[in-house]
Amino acid sequence: MGRSATLRRLLADHPVVLPGAFNALTARAIEQAGFEAIYLSGGALANSLVGVPAIGLTTLSEATLHATRCAAVTTIPIISDADTGFGGPENAARTVQDFERAGLSGLHLEDQEFPKRCGHLSGKTLVPQSEFCEKIAAAVAARHDPDFLVIARTDARGVTGYDDAVQRAHAYLKAGADAIFPEALQSQEEFARFARDVPTLLLANMTEFGKTPYLTAAEFGALGYRLIIFPVTLQRLAMKAVCDGLAVLRRDGTQKALLERMQTRQELYDLLGYGGRV
Repeated sequence: MGRSATLRRLLADHPVVLPGAFNALTARAIEQAGFEAIYLSGGALANSLVGVPAIGLTTLSEATLHATRCAAVTTIPIISDADTGFGGPENAARTVQDFERAGLSGLHLEDQEFPKRCGHLSGKTLVPQSEFCEKIAAAVAARHDPDFLVIARTDARGVTGYDDAVQRAHAYLKAGADAIFPEALQSQEEFARFARDVPTLLLANMTEFGKTPYLTAAEFGALGYRLIIFPVTLQRLAMKAVCDGLAVLRRDGTQKALLERMQTRQELYDLLGYGGRV
C-alpha cells in the first residue's frame, strides 16, 4: 500500500497527528517517535531553510526539494503546505504533480492573495472565491494518484468573517477539494460549530502563540477534526535551545554546561541509522 492510501486508511479509522518537520533529520525523528504522519510547514521552510519570513518568498523548487529530502528518509505519509500554489491554476497543478513525484501524500492550498501572510496575523487579503475554486479544480485534475489529498485552506475567518469561511468551504468542496482547513478559528466552540456547518474531512492547526486556543489532539478529534497539525512546534523548540546555547557559549567560552541538554553522538547515529558504535 502506498503512503497516500495509507493516510486515507488511517483517517478513516482515527484522527491523525502530524508534527511539523523543518528538515529531513526532524522528519526522521518524527517517524522514530512513533507518529503516523509528518507535516511540512511553509513557514518552517522559509524560516529554517531559507532564513526569511513566510511571506511568499520561497519557490516551488525549494519546496519540492525539501519535500523530496524528507520523503527519502522516511516511510510514513507526509502532507505539505503549498502556500497559494506558487501562482495561478496552472502553477497549482504543477505543484501537485511535483509534490506527488517527491513522495508526498497531500498538500493544502490557501485562498490568500499573493504575497501571503501568516494565517494568525492581521492584514490578510483574499482572492475571489471563484478564482480559488479554479485553482482547486486544477489541482485535483492534475493528480495521478486519487488518494493524494488536496486540502483547501480558507483564511476568511480573520478577514471577512466566520460565515464567509463556511460559505467558501462549501464552494471549495464543490470544486473538488478533499478536505477543508479553516485557519485561525478562535475558540473551541467555533471549531465545534465549523465541524457542524461543514461536515467533511477537516484539518485543525494547533500552532503556538496564535489565535487558536490550546486544545489537545484528542479534543480536536472529539470535535470532528481528523488531521491535527503542529506546524512549527519543533522549530520553536530547537531555535530556543540554539539561542540559549549560543548565550552560554559566548559567556563561558565552552559548551561543557550544555552537554546534558544535547543529543549525544550515539543518539544521533541511532536516529540516522548509521550503525557505528562510539
